[in-house]
Amino acid sequence: MSEVVKEIQKKVAGYREDIIQFMRDIVAIPSMESQIGEVGKRIQAEMTKLGFEEVRFDRMGNTIGRIGSGKRVLVYDSHIDTVGIGNPDSWQWDPFIGKVEDGILYARGACDEKNSTPGMVYGLAIARDLGLLKDYTVYYFGNMEEECDGIAPNTFVEVDPKVKPDFVVIGEPTRMQVYRGHKGRVELKVTSIGKSAHAASHHLGDSALYKMLNVISGIRDLDAHLKTHEFLGKGTIMVTDTRISTASINAVPDGFTIFIDRRLTFGETKEEAAQQVRDLIPGYLRDQITVEELFYDTPSYTGFVFPVDKYYPAWALEESHPIVQAGQETIRQLWNETRPTGKWSFSTNGTYWAGKAGIPSIGFGPGDEIYAHTTMDQVPLKDLVAATEFYALFPDILSRHAQK
Repeated sequence: MSEVVKEIQKKVAGYREDIIQFMRDIVAIPSMESQIGEVGKRIQAEMTKLGFEEVRFDRMGNTIGRIGSGKRVLVYDSHIDTVGIGNPDSWQWDPFIGKVEDGILYARGACDEKNSTPGMVYGLAIARDLGLLKDYTVYYFGNMEEECDGIAPNTFVEVDPKVKPDFVVIGEPTRMQVYRGHKGRVELKVTSIGKSAHAASHHLGDSALYKMLNVISGIRDLDAHLKTHEFLGKGTIMVTDTRISTASINAVPDGFTIFIDRRLTFGETKEEAAQQVRDLIPGYLRDQITVEELFYDTPSYTGFVFPVDKYYPAWALEESHPIVQAGQETIRQLWNETRPTGKWSFSTNGTYWAGKAGIPSIGFGPGDEIYAHTTMDQVPLKDLVAATEFYALFPDILSRHAQK
């Protein structure tokens, strides 16, 4: 094994500048609001250069690269869309050109989640060149995730290429540790109906906004009393957005909607979460306020539609699970370290892979999630390159653990 590790590290060192330039190229291509076509083309060009056997877009517009045709299927999952940049004046540098300072790349998507793509693409090519893929079919899956967790892997399994992986590695930032789960969530919409009137004669109307005040304060107070799990932590609830229907700023609102982000820990269900909100509605208003689970049916940039509920299950694997142990051994073999396993505070495509489809999955990626969606979006270049070593060695280590 030590000789294999040396060969991997030698090859990664030789590719170092290519890996970094590849990263600089893909962060320079905006891919907000699921518009991942152009960045997908750039990634596909790199996979073609490295000799992937199949390189293409799927029907949804995600990027697929395949090596091998073995009986076991391993997927490396990296979402290549990003959130927006917000107010451009809030950035101290161009968010797409970015900057490198003290060995850290700062750019939109540097942490969340273009960070894992260079290492995954080069790591799989290196694993192939060193004969480490054995009886595997391996996929790089560069997908859209920011708008709806899990929808892209759902199409991977059910639509195109219609393959159910045996194992998945998710490239969201993990600080170079193995992550093995996270809380789930459900997105809810609460709507109240009122009656419009001129604000000067508001007694003739019925404010939809005022009807919601007790519900909003109840949600704030409910947060402190939700269930806790020893690994995943406590469930949470938060009002994250509002919409108002009013004839003008001089009119009583006749409609008011709040949107809720409800994080679910083990022991909580989406039905329970919705009922907790319904229970906050005063009895005399229950025919005037409705609670609904949100639904996603927005077409992708290719026009593809895959309707799904905006429900994302919690998931976690035990430390003893073979894929977790394989990840931990990969770290030990490469860097002679034992690092604790962890979990994300946010949700990932693992909500589908492990939460809905029951496919054993772990996370491993460079970067720290605290920088995700911020103007300090960043990744250490040292870790960006070193992650390639993990992605190259992991399939071989996994094959040993999966046989036990």
